Amino acid sequence: MAKLISTLFISADGIAEIDPDWHFPYFDENMGRAVTEDYATSDVLLLGRETYDSFAGAWPDREAAGGQDASFAKQLGDVRKVVASRHAPEFTWRNSELVDGDLVEAVAALKADPAIKGILIPGSISIVQQLLAAGLVDELRLLVHPVAARKGRKLFDDGDAPYHLAVTATEVFPTGVIRVIYAPTAGPAKAGYDDVKDQVPAG
Repeated sequence: MAKLISTLFISADGIAEIDPDWHFPYFDENMGRAVTEDYATSDVLLLGRETYDSFAGAWPDREAAGGQDASFAKQLGDVRKVVASRHAPEFTWRNSELVDGDLVEAVAALKADPAIKGILIPGSISIVQQLLAAGLVDELRLLVHPVAARKGRKLFDDGDAPYHLAVTATEVFPTGVIRVIYAPTAGPAKAGYDDVKDQVPAG
């Protein structure tokens, strides 16, 4: 079964719709290493339409320009890219294809494909939200910036039940960015005040 990983830049108040003004000042070699490690987990990228359009509008030109980021641009161009969109786009970036049918069913089929080792969702907030709700996300890899963005789309939408998460790894960068990797898990046993009052600090 292929592992499905979501990787996101996010603010301390949970905003996952990045603003370059608060994102790029914190980008350093440590974050670059973390991003490289995330992309190395997978041989399929799953993208929402907005994220795809953003990537396709930038990375092919960077690959052609042959600058410092050309090798990463080539990696993105070479990888299989599966795009979720309500309208069939005209793909101009190589190795791009449209999600076939229902998103949840298509992703479940990708995860079950023995030829696929891993699926990475960069950004694409709405896709992550849908697949979290469907129980298909195996890891959330968050790069938490030390800033309260105060506006923009949050990672976690409103719902009836909480998502419980287990922390599998953490790392603090010199910039103050915290890299945290979560895996969905079962919630703890129910408890109320009477169950924890012996842990309350003594007066």
